Amino acid sequence: MSIKGAVFDMDGLMFDTENLTYKLQRDILAEAGLEFSLDDYKKTIGKRLADLPVLFYGLFGESYDFDRFRLECRNAYIKYTEEYGIPVKDGLFELLDKLKEKGIKIALATSTTRGSAERTLKIAGVFDYFDELVCAEDVKNGKPDPEPFLKAAEKLSLEPSECMALEDSVNGIKSAYFAGMKTVMVPDLIEPDDEIKAMCDLILGSLNELKI
Repeated sequence: MSIKGAVFDMDGLMFDTENLTYKLQRDILAEAGLEFSLDDYKKTIGKRLADLPVLFYGLFGESYDFDRFRLECRNAYIKYTEEYGIPVKDGLFELLDKLKEKGIKIALATSTTRGSAERTLKIAGVFDYFDELVCAEDVKNGKPDPEPFLKAAEKLSLEPSECMALEDSVNGIKSAYFAGMKTVMVPDLIEPDDEIKAMCDLILGSLNELKI
């Protein structure tokens, strides 16, 4: 795959944080006597924070205190990662090293806020690999809108067609595909259906399988 830029998603793609986040959220809600299934959590994957309250209101009612829940989740996540670090997906460091060796520019396109993204990248030891970051605050429209990947290409001073997007989520693949990038999916919690498969140039079992 001939490319000049690589644009990475973060949670679920580089780091095994989707599973971690689900377990933390499930436990917090269980303490409040509320049931939160993995299928419920999957509906939140790839969405921006601003898009999440309506999902939780649908599950637990319009009076549910989503802001308090988010704060409790954030505190639990910080406590866990301060003690145990960030769970890194197999092959991440090797892939980033290969991209750097070949002079390929690297960007992040995440639905996470900048402060949270930078903290995660630094704890995991990969922050310095990235030439540019596109975070929740940098776009008006989150994934599946193409804006995050278009912004990433712009920041790298490249055309979208010169870039490869690496994603684990359905919304992420849609965003990258409609931005005009080459798409590589490494599924995490959600397997692609036929619609998403048609949007992917490659579907891999792990980052180790990507040949640059």
